[in-house]
Amino acid sequence: MTATVNLTGVPETMLWTLHNRATEARRADTFLHDPACVRIYESITYDFERSFGKADGSHPMRSRVFDDVVRPWMAAHPGGTVVELGVGLETQLQRCDDGRVRWVCVDVPEALAVRERFLPASERCRHVPRSALDLAWLDAVDASQGVFVSAQGLLMYFEEAEVRRLLLAIVERFPGVEVMFDVIPRWFSRKTLQGFHKTKHYRAPPMPWGVNRDEVEPLLRGWSPHVTEVRSVSYGLYARGVGGAVLRGFSQVPVLRNLPPAIVHVKTVAP
Repeated sequence: MTATVNLTGVPETMLWTLHNRATEARRADTFLHDPACVRIYESITYDFERSFGKADGSHPMRSRVFDDVVRPWMAAHPGGTVVELGVGLETQLQRCDDGRVRWVCVDVPEALAVRERFLPASERCRHVPRSALDLAWLDAVDASQGVFVSAQGLLMYFEEAEVRRLLLAIVERFPGVEVMFDVIPRWFSRKTLQGFHKTKHYRAPPMPWGVNRDEVEPLLRGWSPHVTEVRSVSYGLYARGVGGAVLRGFSQVPVLRNLPPAIVHVKTVAP
């Protein structure tokens, strides 16, 4: 069975990330075992390469780094709740499910409508059709066993004031919450605002929130006194070949570490 998907703007980026993750997952030597992702990818009628070009390892690497953090958090918080903001067609629950965790998938209605065609909600997986900036989604979260909030490929599409409001609301609503997201550097944010064409057939949406890796920790600590730990890693941890070696090398050189995107893991304490 195949399905046609019609998306534009930020929601269409869920197909971009799907393209990259599924291509990695199909490899015999993959670092991201993800049969659900492959199933969805092979079910959608869409010219992925025309829009996004040859697949690369950026998004599967990001998903794997998120998995590496979420799995031990789940083990330490049996029956806890993971919230995925801007979930799109991400299949982290299918990769990491331990049979106890509860999941809340938050995304705009048109994105969740596509997700539900392939990954319907269930007793332990709730779908909330709202923008992450609509803080009413907070009411859908059971925080009794701990909360982990993730946002892959989302916050860069917001303004900094919106990101601050969102993160503060999460920290204040869920004492001790852990939050994980990725950021793009300032130079790349400027590039998208000028018009970033991934291919001649696809222009990426503007990404107004850019922040360099070295700026993240002081920024977040300045926003909230409840932030206790900020850990960031540059893209490249699982990347192969020369490109991966270059990215890993960048992270060791102060003048270069701010050039690639970064993944941020934040720990907090109760107010």
